[in-house]
Amino acid sequence: METKRHFHSATLSPLLQMESVGVYGFCGCKAKNKMKCDSRWEIAASETAPTSAYSSPARSLGDTGITPLSPSHIVNDTDSNVSEQQAFLVVVAIDFGTTSSGYAYSFTKEPECIHVMRRWEGGDPGVSNQKTPTTILLTPERKFHSFGYAARDFYHDLDPNEAKQWLYLEKFKMKLHTTGDLTMDTDLTAANGKKVKALEIFAYALQYFKEQALKELSDQAGSEFENSDVRWVITVPAIWKQPAKQFMRQAAYQAGLVSPENSEQLIIALEPEAASIYCRKLRLHQMIELSSKAAVNGYSGSDTVGAGFTQAKEHIRRNRQSRTFLVENVIGEIWSELEEGDKYVVVDSGGGTVDLTVHQIRLPEGHLKELYKATGGPYGSLGVDYEFEKLLYKIFGEDFIEQFKIKRPAAWVDLMIAFESRKRAAAPDRTNPLNITLPFSFIDYYKKFRGHSVEHALRKSNVDFVKWSSQGMLRMSPDAMNALFKPTIDSIIEHLRDLFQKPEVSTVKFLFLVGGFAEAPLLQQAVQAAFGDQCRIIIPQDVGLTILKGAVLFGLDPAVIKVRRSPLTYGVGVLNRYVEGKHPPEKLLVKDGTRWCTDVFDKFISADQSVALGELVKRSYTPAKPSQLVIVINIYSSEHDNVSFITDPGVKKCGTLRLDLTGTSGTAVPARREIQTLMQFGDTEIKATAIDIATSKSVKVGIDFLNY
Repeated sequence: METKRHFHSATLSPLLQMESVGVYGFCGCKAKNKMKCDSRWEIAASETAPTSAYSSPARSLGDTGITPLSPSHIVNDTDSNVSEQQAFLVVVAIDFGTTSSGYAYSFTKEPECIHVMRRWEGGDPGVSNQKTPTTILLTPERKFHSFGYAARDFYHDLDPNEAKQWLYLEKFKMKLHTTGDLTMDTDLTAANGKKVKALEIFAYALQYFKEQALKELSDQAGSEFENSDVRWVITVPAIWKQPAKQFMRQAAYQAGLVSPENSEQLIIALEPEAASIYCRKLRLHQMIELSSKAAVNGYSGSDTVGAGFTQAKEHIRRNRQSRTFLVENVIGEIWSELEEGDKYVVVDSGGGTVDLTVHQIRLPEGHLKELYKATGGPYGSLGVDYEFEKLLYKIFGEDFIEQFKIKRPAAWVDLMIAFESRKRAAAPDRTNPLNITLPFSFIDYYKKFRGHSVEHALRKSNVDFVKWSSQGMLRMSPDAMNALFKPTIDSIIEHLRDLFQKPEVSTVKFLFLVGGFAEAPLLQQAVQAAFGDQCRIIIPQDVGLTILKGAVLFGLDPAVIKVRRSPLTYGVGVLNRYVEGKHPPEKLLVKDGTRWCTDVFDKFISADQSVALGELVKRSYTPAKPSQLVIVINIYSSEHDNVSFITDPGVKKCGTLRLDLTGTSGTAVPARREIQTLMQFGDTEIKATAIDIATSKSVKVGIDFLNY
């Protein structure tokens, strides 16, 4: 016997007037008559805003009410998702790193050739400058002046008093990872202590790369290269949450890389995925194997760690003039040893973060499947810089160092540059000390500040392993330098150990160590010592460009990663029929004689759930009033899988789904309009499309994780 259901306009947000956001909803089932679908649920608007002491997020945040609910349906409906792809002439990838950045490109007619950008002017002795430092300089009027080495060198040459007026920023990308409540108005702090909008800085940086790349492409083509012919790719860490990815996209819009109307022209690439895509095309001469299981390229793990790497760097230096890298059509020689279903880990260790991803190869095409959600943390090479800063605190006092940064910002930058080149010379087997030049203004300012010399401070500090050299340098013993690396490397190894405990990560064949920090022999040795007996540890040559080259390949074929894992559980708050004994009494809402349970979490997707590319989550919504023009639905997320209510611990509102119904209804507005929404969680960004079922017209959809 069919159960008759009565549907009422349930009010779920008494604290907020929501005339524009009420909707009714359906599940994604195939019932021909939606009016008879047992899974129908309603979302309705409140005309009034009575006060209430009730603290449910659904009510206080103005959530729409949705009633009764069926289990979530996930449908693999790739056909409806295939859009007309614009034909681009070239793919340009920008690797926007914490410490260094660069771009590379490939013409779509020659996908096997990847061109790395022109050499940058400037540079440090002993440091490869195929990428440029992620540093930006604004004039005292806050206008863009320069980027990279040019910014650093100009800032260095400024008179100390003049330098205080200029805004110099470096290592600012980490702000997007560390800011919990990231918005379009988030600030960054320049070296002189002044605040500037983060969005402006990121947009300036992207605009700079856009101009550099288009100029190089135009010079090569012999005529002006149109931006509309470029597919842009920007890399971000895989552990970044949706707001940070959206922030990067907004910065690209502001920089004029692409427009919001042509959003498909920009792809966000996940850094370890890009590295993985490139690594699967490696030939034997393009990598160094650290593990003792086999010798590659004449180098075995029994050699000193770092020796093979030095040889490789020499090989790269000799071949650098071409700037063009050839890649295999399908998969490289390394995969000749792989069988269907084999697994490998990519450890992307950069300046700010370490990102770990686990992939499985699908032969013969070489498609990739993510086996475990991306993990990692703020364990990049910046951690070593922070340890050095702490050492300076210990010797000279935190009050002096903080004051010096503000009063002599350019000299502080010089000191950290001097440390960077010495940091790169650290090695497990090093015996001779490392000398770090102290800027004259440091020595001079310290004497004025304390009334005694830097040498006196070192003698009094009880830091035995740092001495004063008469040439005006700090002389660090190799052990002292190695100690600065230890906390960061320990964090990486611990994180990797946790990952290797997961059942999905057992029987891993390879571990690829990539990113700028992967060049550090101390990190190589630690990874080799901890995991060399479990899998083969491989470092691609020119390891700092691995992500950049992989990002170009991803732009040429965005469908290469076929399956990803959702990092979080996503859903919306809904109403269900109240069941005595099952639902908590405080969730009871009686409306027009019907008993509802509020705040029920309708799950779209679970944390660590496998999602295929093109797989869709379907929901249908109906405006509470036929004339309604906008539907806004709050999205909630959690790191946990077993979520029952949007009020559960760890569940938080993370964004909104906005359906713009203007221009979709035609002349006659039907009494009941059904808007079918299709959400994709299998891409690098969460995407949504919608259609008005009655008119078959497309509905403008926005998913917003920044301004909700």
